[in-house]
Amino acid sequence: MSSDLIYALEDKPKAGAALYAGLQHVLASFVGIITPTLVIGGVLGLAEHLPYLISMALIVSGVGTFIQARRIGPMGSGMICVQGTSFAFLSAVLGAGFIAKQQGGGPDEILALIFGVCFFGAFIEMVLSQFLDKLKNVITPIVTGIVVTTIGISLIKVGMTDLAGGFNAPDFGAWHNVLLGGVVLTTIIILNRSEHLMLRLSSILIGMLVGYVVALSMGIVSFDALNDQPLINVPMPFKYGFDFDWYAFFPIAIIYAITAIESTGDITANCIITKQPVTGPSYFKRIKGGILADGFNSMLAAVFNTFPNTTFSQNNSVIQLTGIASRYVGYFVALLLCVLGLFPMIGAVLTTLPKPVIGGATLVMFGTVAAAGIKIIASEELDRKNLLILAVSFGVGLGVMMVPEVLSSLPKIAQSVLGSPVTSAGITAIVMTLFIGVKERKSNPETEPQTETSQPLTASSVKQS
Repeated sequence: MSSDLIYALEDKPKAGAALYAGLQHVLASFVGIITPTLVIGGVLGLAEHLPYLISMALIVSGVGTFIQARRIGPMGSGMICVQGTSFAFLSAVLGAGFIAKQQGGGPDEILALIFGVCFFGAFIEMVLSQFLDKLKNVITPIVTGIVVTTIGISLIKVGMTDLAGGFNAPDFGAWHNVLLGGVVLTTIIILNRSEHLMLRLSSILIGMLVGYVVALSMGIVSFDALNDQPLINVPMPFKYGFDFDWYAFFPIAIIYAITAIESTGDITANCIITKQPVTGPSYFKRIKGGILADGFNSMLAAVFNTFPNTTFSQNNSVIQLTGIASRYVGYFVALLLCVLGLFPMIGAVLTTLPKPVIGGATLVMFGTVAAAGIKIIASEELDRKNLLILAVSFGVGLGVMMVPEVLSSLPKIAQSVLGSPVTSAGITAIVMTLFIGVKERKSNPETEPQTETSQPLTASSVKQS
C-alpha cells in the first residue's frame, strides 16, 4: 500500500470524500466504543440502563473526537484521534462497581460511584499531560507492558464467562452457547487473515453480526429491550447522581496515568502516518494537547454518564487505508457518532446481542490486550533488572488474582486497592522501577537519567482499544 497521502492534515477534502473516510473510521471504532459499556453493564447488572449508557458513549465519543480534531485552546491534537473507552479501564471500573454493590447500592448508586471517581481521576491525566517527559521515567515501557498484559489476562475470564452464557445463566456452558461463541471467534480469525485491511479492521464487527444472525436462526434472541424506548436520548449531566470512594479511586487513578503514556504512543504513530514532526516544539505541543483533551473528554464522559475516553489506535490504520489524513474528517466522524447516539433504539438493539456473541468477540479483544502488553515488553531489552521487575510484578499481580485470600488480614483500604491484580501489579512495577533506579544511580552517580527531548516520547507503546 502506498504511504502517500491523498489529503494532508490541513487539506479540506470534498464532503463526499470526507464522509466516506468518516464512515470508515466509525466502522473501525464502533465495536470498541460500545463493547466496554456492554461488558460493564452485563457484569454489574445494569441491563435496563444499557440503551442510555450506549447512547452516551457514542455522543461523548463524537464530542471528544471533535475536540481532538478542532483544537480548542490548548486542548486537542489537531488530528483524527477517535475517542472511546479503552479496555484498560474495565477492571478498575468493575472494581468500583463491586464496591458500590458491597455497600448495598443499586444501579443508580453503582453508576454514581463509578462516574464520581472517573470524574476526579480525569484531572490526574490533565495534570500529567504537562509532565509527560518526566512521567515516562517512572512509567516505563516495562511498567506499561506489565499493566496492559495483566489487564488482558484478568479480563479473559469475563470474555470466557460470556461465551459460555454469562454470569449465573441457567444454561451456562450449554452446547449452543459454546457453538455460538465459536462461530463468532472463527469468523474473526478468518477475517483477520484477509489481505484486505478494511476486512481486518472490521473483523470483530462482522463476526458479531454473523453471530447475531446465527443466534436469530437458533431462536435465542430476546427483543424485550426494544419496548418502550424513547425516540431521542437527551444527555443529562449526572443523571445517576455523584459519589466518591477512595478505595475505588486509587485503581482508576493508576489507569489514567498508564493510558496517558499509551495515548502518547498512539498520537506519535498518528504523527508519523500524517507526516508531522515527531520531535521539537510542535510535536510536544500536539502530544500535550492530545493527552489534555483525553483527560478533559474523560471528565466530560463522567458528567454525561459514560466511561473514560482515550485515543483509539485502530484509526491510524484507517488513515493509511484511505490516504486521507485531513483533520476535517474528524468533524464528520464526530457528527456520525453523535447522530448514532441520539437514537436509543440503536443501543436497545445492541443489548439484544446474546452473551455468547459478546463473549466470542471480547475473548479475542481481551487476548489482544494481553498480546499488546507482551509486545510492549518485548520492545525493551530484557536484562536482569527488567526480568526481575517482570517476575516480581507478575508474581504479585497474578498471585493476588488467583489467591485473593492472601490479603484478608490487611486493612480494608489495602484490600480494596491491592485486591485488583492490575493495581497490585502496577504498583509493584512502579515501586520496583523506582527502587532499582535509585540503587543504580547510587552505584553509578555519573549516569543520571536524561530526558531525550530530541526523540518521540513513546514510539513503541501500542494500545489495543
